[in-house]
Amino acid sequence: MSEAFVIVGAGLAGAKAAEALRAQGFSGRILLFGTEPERPYERPGLSKSFLQGTSERENIYVHPKHWYAEHHVELRTSTTVTAIDREHKHIRLANGQQVPYAKVLLATGASPRELPDAGPHSVYYLRRVEDAIQLRFAFTKAKRVVIVGGGWIGLEVAAAARAAKVEVVLLERGEVPLLRILGPEMAKVFTDLHRSHGVDLRTGARLGHIIANADGRAKGVELVDGTRIEADLVVVGVGALPNTALAEAAGLAVDNGITVDEHLRTSDPDIFAAGDVANAFHPMLGQHIRMEHWFNALSQPAVAAKSMLGLEASYDQVPYFYSDQYELGMEYSGFVVPGGYDQVIVRGSTDTLEFVAFWLKDCRVLAGMNVNIWDVTETIKELVRSGVAVDVVKLSDASIPLADVLANAKDTGAKDTGAKSAGPARSADGPDQVH
Repeated sequence: MSEAFVIVGAGLAGAKAAEALRAQGFSGRILLFGTEPERPYERPGLSKSFLQGTSERENIYVHPKHWYAEHHVELRTSTTVTAIDREHKHIRLANGQQVPYAKVLLATGASPRELPDAGPHSVYYLRRVEDAIQLRFAFTKAKRVVIVGGGWIGLEVAAAARAAKVEVVLLERGEVPLLRILGPEMAKVFTDLHRSHGVDLRTGARLGHIIANADGRAKGVELVDGTRIEADLVVVGVGALPNTALAEAAGLAVDNGITVDEHLRTSDPDIFAAGDVANAFHPMLGQHIRMEHWFNALSQPAVAAKSMLGLEASYDQVPYFYSDQYELGMEYSGFVVPGGYDQVIVRGSTDTLEFVAFWLKDCRVLAGMNVNIWDVTETIKELVRSGVAVDVVKLSDASIPLADVLANAKDTGAKDTGAKSAGPARSADGPDQVH
């Protein structure tokens, strides 16, 4: 029997890993297992264009239907892997079948964090394509929706609901949405954006319980302070949890995801992990981080594939994510722990929603967010990666190209004999998860 590489999880990360293995010349068996009936698809559109009905279902898939057979990838949908037998090197399926492996990649993703008192059918969560289809249809019938959670998913669903002319009440426990991720300076931009589009955004709101009809369907919520909010549907977006049960049962190291090194190798040298479930050591940051977003699922598999083949590869991409809400499109590059910066510099205007914001520590760029300004992401990433001190006045001056700011900073740093060659300082605090 030919050598078999098993990929558990048929999402974006799993599909790109299979693609990368073939691109690297691997000719053995590739088995790709997914619990959903769908072939691998990308999730970002589920809370953006697909949810709003501006893109078609066919656009979400990673590969055409025929790609898997053409590349001899044995795609098995609606199939659950229940165990990994590391001693005998085989996986076990829900039907009892055992499949031997030479290497395993775990790309099991994450699942929405569920409310403890919500029944199985009373509220909406958004993770799978079926969820998006159901929610998109519900928007055509609803007059008002309550959204619990002001993270990226909650805000994007709010934007989609308003596009469908549905009234939105959005409940956020914190002072403002996205406070941990963006800090108060930029979180305010998104707060103002949603309120300007008619969202009833209630901060400091603590959910008491779901109000349900006799059939178990949610008809609103009651807050801890006794406030009752009636609605036609309730959507919950309060974060996600990495799907680590399979790894834990196999005895792999797990800590806020499956713990992997920069090569995406787990505590077992023949098992790897990538995507939302992987808590990977980042060489530039000098710590483990786990990011729940498209870019990791897209980019990590190429490194995992090389590592599975015994080739030298490390994952050190500058963290990146993006969001689209109403007329605001943004890209965020870098990594900042809450309170880990000492100033925010803005070039452009937050009033017109055309600007770039930078989070700095000791005049070094930790992260940058470009809003409705394009073709600057790579320069922002280079600023982050360089770790050089920048001229803050020039950084804030939109008339000076970012590339010139970077070049000047590098030139100044090279002339400074006391300049450090290491990357920007980072706190050792845990990561800020991003959907």
